[in-house]
Amino acid sequence: MKRKKDDTKKRVILCVNAALEKKAKNIIILNMQKVTSFTDYSIVCSGNSDRQVQSIAQAIEENMKKNGFLPLGIEGERTAQWILMDYADIIVHVFYEPVRDFYDMERLWSDAPRMEIDNDADRITRLRKGM
Repeated sequence: MKRKKDDTKKRVILCVNAALEKKAKNIIILNMQKVTSFTDYSIVCSGNSDRQVQSIAQAIEENMKKNGFLPLGIEGERTAQWILMDYADIIVHVFYEPVRDFYDMERLWSDAPRMEIDNDADRITRLRKGM
């Protein structure tokens, strides 16, 4: 079982680093393993425009594909207000900042352990303990 968790964590890092490359802001990783059965992690991040939101989502999709992982589905690409990317054990939410404020996903899952990524970070190499 440890192997699956380690593999999932590596994929979370791939997603976050792709988002950071496109200057995503307010990245939060939520460990959903003890609060829901439909995914292990959720990643929530923001862009300042619809074009940036699309760019962030494309970078994540390309980075995951390059590493052999295809999404089960992607929703919201056309309007780019909220793009949801479903990788089964990882769900990625890329929001246009005002839409993120409206839905307040972090409050919805306030019981989940979280890791906030510094807006000035270039990349991460690991998740903190407990994630």
